[in-house]
Amino acid sequence: MTSRSALRPCGVRISILLTILLYLLDISSAWALPFSSPSSYNEQEEVDGWISSPARVTRRDLHPSSPKSQSSTAKDIKERILILTPLKDAALHLPHHFAQISNLTYPHHLIDLGFIVGDSTDDTNKVLVTEIEKLSLDEKMATSTFNSCTIVHKDLGDVRSQDVASRHGFQAQVKRRKKLAIVRNALLKEALEKEHDWVYWRDVDVAESPAGILEDFIAHGKDVVTPNIWFKRQQKSGILEGGYDYNSWQETPKSESFKEKLDTEVILVEGYSQFKTHRQHMAQLGDWRNNPSLEIPLDGVGGVSLLVRAELHRKGIDFPHKPIDHQIETEGLAKLARIAGYRVVGLPNYIVWHFDTAEKEGNLHETPAWLVPLLVLVVVVALLAAVRGRRWITYRVPLLWRLDMTRSSKVRRY
Repeated sequence: MTSRSALRPCGVRISILLTILLYLLDISSAWALPFSSPSSYNEQEEVDGWISSPARVTRRDLHPSSPKSQSSTAKDIKERILILTPLKDAALHLPHHFAQISNLTYPHHLIDLGFIVGDSTDDTNKVLVTEIEKLSLDEKMATSTFNSCTIVHKDLGDVRSQDVASRHGFQAQVKRRKKLAIVRNALLKEALEKEHDWVYWRDVDVAESPAGILEDFIAHGKDVVTPNIWFKRQQKSGILEGGYDYNSWQETPKSESFKEKLDTEVILVEGYSQFKTHRQHMAQLGDWRNNPSLEIPLDGVGGVSLLVRAELHRKGIDFPHKPIDHQIETEGLAKLARIAGYRVVGLPNYIVWHFDTAEKEGNLHETPAWLVPLLVLVVVVALLAAVRGRRWITYRVPLLWRLDMTRSSKVRRY
């Protein structure tokens, strides 16, 4: 009986420590997520430097002419579209990108192209110029080339590796997304004209999409439209396919409750298993075999393939680099659009395929840097508590027991 009683303090301590650990893991997103503070001079100075970095702009008229033969539907199309694509170390993907947009069925003479190139360490600029030259020189496309092309060169001083871990690792996300927001806004500022009715944001590493994607999106009549972004991966057991972009999502009662615990400057990022935001991700919904016209309201959107009514951009709804309801960049744009009363929808069954980047399912399941030291600390404290408890049992309890027996014998003598 005495030994069990002595063990209780040690067991209680360990139980308390484990409970605290589980609690910290449950709310880890609330305090371990990366965040930025506008009051931080060094950080704000760095962001200001990105924004003010010089940009060099080249504009080129591709001298289009209306196609000689058009369908009755195409003849009715009058809306101008601006296709914008940010580029960094994209030389490998550019030929495929131009092949994809050249296959678009939307009248090419109503389409303007825009690119922004920055901090590339490969031949992105050279390949880009070559592909644009092909648009002008290819006789087969002479009557259906695009209207114009704008190229913006803007370096932010980021020449780090563009491998998967660098692009999508959790620790890199906030700074990367801030830079993307600044880059997108710089491109938008130089390329958007009053004639444009729509802006179609398209990443350079899209593997496959329907040729009629622009007509399909516009037909929904909404202000912001994005498809479901999936990937394919060849495995021994067959082809694995699934959600790629977790930036398109809906808020839930649980996610709204979760946000209430956060400081206003915390920036949330999606797709990381160790940080649960409790949102409903479109990447986990839908199926390409079902009705592609199905639409659902969204609170956040990704930028892999995104159609935005140009009116929104003209009214100042762009890509914030400071948090709007804990979101920046494309997700911040969706928040701004919703606040302004615009309609933001996703198409869960309309699949655009992204090149596989060999990421793990559910994006990267990396261990956060703070978790290992925390676990080590908890284990050390628990061991110290256990050792102290064992010493109590081994040395103190027998001593007290002997003392008690001695006192009892003395009492019996008298």
